[in-house]
Amino acid sequence: MPRLQFFSNNPLATRGDVVEASKAIIAPLLPYFSPAKARVRIPETIGTHFDETAPQLEGFARPLFVVGALLHAGEPDADSLLQPWVTGFKAGTDPNHEEYWGSFQDRDQRKVEAEMIAFGLLAGQKSGLWDRFDIETKTNIQTWLLGLLGREFHTSNWLWFRVMATIALIKVCGVDRADIRDQMREDLSQLDRMYLQDGWSSDGIWPTVQEVLSTEAETRERTRKTNQRFWSRQADYYSGSFAIQFSQLLFVKFAADLDPARADKYRQHAREVGAQFWRFACAGFFAALALAEVGNLPEPIHTPGAVKGHLLRHLRWWANRSEGILRSDGTINIGWTYPNMFLTEDYNSPQSVYWAVKSFVVVALTADSPFWTEPEAEYPEHDIGVSWLQAPRQVLCNHPQGNHHFLLNPSQFLLRPFKNSMAKYCKFAYSSSLPLSVAVGTVLLSQIAPDNAWLLSRDGTETWATKRICTDARVGRAAVDTGTSVAQDLLAISSQWYPWADRQVSVTTTLMPPSDRWPDWHIRVHRISVLSNQIKQLELVEGSFAIHGTRRSDNRMISVAHAETMGQGRYLGGDATS
Repeated sequence: MPRLQFFSNNPLATRGDVVEASKAIIAPLLPYFSPAKARVRIPETIGTHFDETAPQLEGFARPLFVVGALLHAGEPDADSLLQPWVTGFKAGTDPNHEEYWGSFQDRDQRKVEAEMIAFGLLAGQKSGLWDRFDIETKTNIQTWLLGLLGREFHTSNWLWFRVMATIALIKVCGVDRADIRDQMREDLSQLDRMYLQDGWSSDGIWPTVQEVLSTEAETRERTRKTNQRFWSRQADYYSGSFAIQFSQLLFVKFAADLDPARADKYRQHAREVGAQFWRFACAGFFAALALAEVGNLPEPIHTPGAVKGHLLRHLRWWANRSEGILRSDGTINIGWTYPNMFLTEDYNSPQSVYWAVKSFVVVALTADSPFWTEPEAEYPEHDIGVSWLQAPRQVLCNHPQGNHHFLLNPSQFLLRPFKNSMAKYCKFAYSSSLPLSVAVGTVLLSQIAPDNAWLLSRDGTETWATKRICTDARVGRAAVDTGTSVAQDLLAISSQWYPWADRQVSVTTTLMPPSDRWPDWHIRVHRISVLSNQIKQLELVEGSFAIHGTRRSDNRMISVAHAETMGQGRYLGGDATS
């Protein structure tokens, strides 16, 4: 695929560089605007679980994170860039126009885009965006946003989208009513229920395992079916860089005067989570952290230059992979570092990926901001070693002698109708270097791809089950032989889980992080209890990290026989080396 001018070849070192990159990344969308500019449709049909208008609204709304930010900073040519969106606001909010976005329904994908619309209005207010609309368009925008009030929302990060819309109604549209403020307070109260500790929130209410298991047992007894309720215990990118932490920082930026105490609380959340989150974060968090100008940050994000380093290194990493992430027309494809529909969700449209431009909201800061004037700090020599993060229930593994950063995941899970949810939330370990695998079939092990998972079969390998619902983690210690007279004291994190909903098989897994003896590895111990004499045998399969299995010398695949005889190794990055 071709590289994208002003993005792929961009040093991404200065504000000017990042401004050029932000414009470049949304420029390929311009040919795909609809005639009245209210929708954007990349000409690729993949099918989502919602109507076709909603993803075309995604294409219009998501670039507003760039357009609004440039307006906020008073960028000289922002007006010419903005014009399609000014025109599109008029048609998209007009219920009598053929390009009308549509009114909000319960659990409607359009609700997600309300945050981007709100951001564009709030960020653009400084440059007089609201005053560019005629009276009819202003009324239609108000009416469209007011349609969110009273609608049913997922109890998740989605509530933030309505909060941002209410802020825009109050601060930009001049509609400051009691019902709007009541809705905002109600949503913020619900979001407070998702708070865990140490700055972390879950994406949804974090249930007790007993709630999940007792409800599942009752449902199974009554209906003879399982998985009839959707549960989750997830502290992930949606509760971090994608949504909750990001939106909290937008609140600090645009609405601190509406609730100063809450804004102070969100600043503290950012300080606390940032000190733990930085090694595994997508960059939206750092862009919003800079935009909100949160002070008194802890190491290793304690200076504007440090935050800048995390953000710009991230952007450069992606720019250097342009050939894998861009289509021939310069639009961003669906996947990760290459197109991959197996990885995606059924709510991903060709336009969805432009949520990625959240990382560019930092261009709203003018050139005299400390973020831009301070030198970019180098990657920190910050030895955090191996640490237990109580809020997300994960072990962060960064052994001083190791070359591989990963986390152990004893007790998060997701039981929602998403694709490959067990692969994405229930595996024992996730790496920042070695990607997770998702299933592409259900029969062969090579299709199931159980990296960092343990599969069990009780029907002669016809079907396989793995970790799903599990108990909360129990934190203990273990003494490890180091080959010397002194044993090393290690964390030992245990949780119990049931491969099958009838609970006739119970597994207790203990995870132990890297030690001085194995700085790039971890240990798993599984204890199995079979509670039914009807189960005569179990087949077991366990996977470790998935590597790119090719030889460096000639790029040919490493054979299974060769892999079995490689012997003890050490992770050096990229692939496994003897």
